[in-house]
Amino acid sequence: MSKPGLDAAVTYSRVMLKISGEALMGDQGFGLHPPTVQRIAREVKSVHDLGVEICMVIGGGNIFRGLAGSAQGMERTTADYMGMLATVMNALAMQSALEQVGVFTRVISAIPMDQVCEPYIRRRAVRHLEKKRVCIFAAGTGNPYFTTDTAATLRANEMACQAIFKGTKVDGVYDKDPKKHADATRYETVTYDECLAKHLGVMDASAIALARDNNLPIIVFSLDEPGGFRGILSGQGTYTRVQG
Repeated sequence: MSKPGLDAAVTYSRVMLKISGEALMGDQGFGLHPPTVQRIAREVKSVHDLGVEICMVIGGGNIFRGLAGSAQGMERTTADYMGMLATVMNALAMQSALEQVGVFTRVISAIPMDQVCEPYIRRRAVRHLEKKRVCIFAAGTGNPYFTTDTAATLRANEMACQAIFKGTKVDGVYDKDPKKHADATRYETVTYDECLAKHLGVMDASAIALARDNNLPIIVFSLDEPGGFRGILSGQGTYTRVQG
């Protein structure tokens, strides 16, 4: 039985959308590309209009990546905190774009910064979702050594999401890089254990293990495909489903 206000054809009523910071760069090599941010916001709105409750986690790699900073000699904990702050900047940009298209949005940070966003309180976040506000979870888990993939999986479980939608540059999970190998084969479905054993690069190992332990499916699709997010929720489109 679908929730009131939910389109009958929709597969899920509450989902987590995980996208990388690089997805916001467009064709630039760094930072934010406002037309790209606006395009993604319109994709999110198209799904929100179906009555689906949406959580989001956005990486920070377009501004600063903790692992890269650490590799250049910066102390890892400091580098990771800088990466978390980058995710807050991306979340605020996405909030602005979503509100410009009429979608009420809350940025919720694992690191308290009351002047710009809300602190993470699970019950309050759930209430926002029930009121059909998009919740963008920023600053990762609030801890160093954890990626935004792990943060997305953690928040998806806490919010009782029915699936994680991982928006990427390709339309699913392949046995090798499809941009480098013409004979790369796309998986229709793949298990969590296969992802870990074959290093398929869907998400990092901690995130995959957390999803597996809670039987939370991960749907990998192309964020560059117009209408792709909405199409998959309506049972169409090309994607890979990671499941038990």
